[in-house]
Amino acid sequence: MARGEWGYQGLWRGKWCCSYKKTTLIICFINIVIALYVLRSIYASIYVFSRNDLKVVKYTPDQIRNMEESVRIRRDNEPMALVKLVNGLKQEFSRDESVFELPRAVKLRMIDEILRRLRSSDVKGNVSAQREAVESWRREKLEEAKQLSIGRQGINSTILQEEARMLVRVLESDWAALSEEIGLWIPTEIIHKEHGDKPKGVEDEDLDEDVLPGRPPPPECHAELHTDYDGVAVRWGLTHHRDSAADCCQSCIEQAKRAKPGQMKCNIWVYCPAETGCHSPDKYEHKYQECWLKYAEKPKLNFKDRYSEKYRNAHPAAPLVVPWVSGVVSL
Repeated sequence: MARGEWGYQGLWRGKWCCSYKKTTLIICFINIVIALYVLRSIYASIYVFSRNDLKVVKYTPDQIRNMEESVRIRRDNEPMALVKLVNGLKQEFSRDESVFELPRAVKLRMIDEILRRLRSSDVKGNVSAQREAVESWRREKLEEAKQLSIGRQGINSTILQEEARMLVRVLESDWAALSEEIGLWIPTEIIHKEHGDKPKGVEDEDLDEDVLPGRPPPPECHAELHTDYDGVAVRWGLTHHRDSAADCCQSCIEQAKRAKPGQMKCNIWVYCPAETGCHSPDKYEHKYQECWLKYAEKPKLNFKDRYSEKYRNAHPAAPLVVPWVSGVVSL
């Protein structure tokens, strides 16, 4: 009985094993079929895409002729000479930079030598002496570099022979650029000479004020230097500036022509030619190029030539000479 049961169980297990293997094979087969289908679809899409890309566009003979003609015209219009010139300059500049670029160690050594030369020369504050000391060093170093470039090396030489040619070039023709590169700057000396050619008894202020800037006023303006005429203001000069006394006079003449009946017509113009401004006893600050247009039935002087001593005592800020320029025009 036990044997019968065991045989039955073994038979059932064998059938189960056979069924499991078949199931595994079927699943693997289905997966292989699906994979092949996917690969076929991918290949077909790639093939169709490549076929579409390989389409050849056919041009007519006229179109080909037009394209060739456009290419020829474009090539003819290219500035070949200019392109060659620019390329040649680029190559030359790159060659110069590569050949004549001094090593950093050489530049530092040059700076040390220049500083030692300036200290030993004791030229503090003397610009001319500083320039002479640096120029003397440059001449000596240039001579040394020239001797090295032809194979004559000195005993106390501080540069190598392969650097000699570069030093000759920069010290002889590119010294200004090298000075700026190593930070060597010496201010330009300004020589001021005072000429004592002014007449005796004439003060500086008189000479300065005698020169009227700008174009000279025409005769009809009757310009008078160092003169300030009184009158009723037709146009305030605080907001009315002109480039010259002639322009101020012209403004007065034009105002008189444009004036309507019953309005005051300008017959006096007063101009400030001093860049530092012009003095007046009123409360305003009168600036350079102010142009006052005035009217007076009988023009009268406010000030002429010089301010009196009494006036200057009462107005300490007043200058010695009247700075204004005035004129009376006929209506």
